[in-house]
Amino acid sequence: MKLSSLGFLRNLRRENQQFAVIGLGRFGRAVCSTLHQLGHEVLGTDINEKRVAQALIDQIAAHAVQLDSTEPTALKEAGIFEFDTVIVAIGKYLQESIITTLNVKEAGVPYVVAKASSEIHGKLLQRVGADHVVYPEHEAGCALARTLTKPAILERFDIDPNHSIVEVLVPEEFHGKTIAELEMRSRYGLNLLAVGQNEKFEINPDPHRRLYKGSAMVVIGSNKDIDRLPI
Repeated sequence: MKLSSLGFLRNLRRENQQFAVIGLGRFGRAVCSTLHQLGHEVLGTDINEKRVAQALIDQIAAHAVQLDSTEPTALKEAGIFEFDTVIVAIGKYLQESIITTLNVKEAGVPYVVAKASSEIHGKLLQRVGADHVVYPEHEAGCALARTLTKPAILERFDIDPNHSIVEVLVPEEFHGKTIAELEMRSRYGLNLLAVGQNEKFEINPDPHRRLYKGSAMVVIGSNKDIDRLPI
C-alpha cells in the first residue's frame, strides 16, 4: 500500500502568496507548475519568447512575459519588484543569474531564492543578496537517497543544511507507548511538535498520549538525530 503524507507541513504552507519565477528552463517550469497547482499566484518570465509561449500554452503560471531580467527597467515594468518572493531559476548563465539576483534585491524584493550550478556560483549569489540558494541536482540526489533509505518519512522541511522538521510514520517500536515513555529529547535529541491521524493533528500533545503504528508524528532536530529514529 502506498502511503502519502498526512499533510501537517503542507497545511503550514497554505497561506496564499505571490511568486515570480525568472527563467523557464526545466527547473523554473517545475517551480511554476507546482506553485500554480498549489493555488498561488505565479508570474513566469524568460528571455526566450518560445519558452514564455509554451508556459502559457501549458498553463503552468497565471501569467508569463518575455523580458531580459538583467535590465532593471524591464523587471519594474513587469511588476516583478511587487512580488513577495522571486525565484531566480537561471542556472546555466552565471552572469545573468548574478545580475538578475542583484537587480531584484536592490529593488527591495523581500525574499529572493536563486538557483546555483556550483558552490562558487552559490557564494556569489549570496554575496549579491540572495536570501536562499538552492542546488537542485544535489538536493534531488539527497532527497532520492533519503526516500530509498527512509520510506517512513512522509515529508521533510529543511531548516538549514543540518536541521529539519519531518513528518514521519510512528515506528513499530513506539506502538502503544506514551510520549513520556519514549523520552524523545533525551534518547534521540528530538522535540516532538505534533501527532496526528486522518489529517487531524494535536500540537504540543499531552505527554500521556499513546502513539500507535499507522499514525504520524512531527519532530524537529538535527538530521543526524533524525536518522537515528527506528524507521
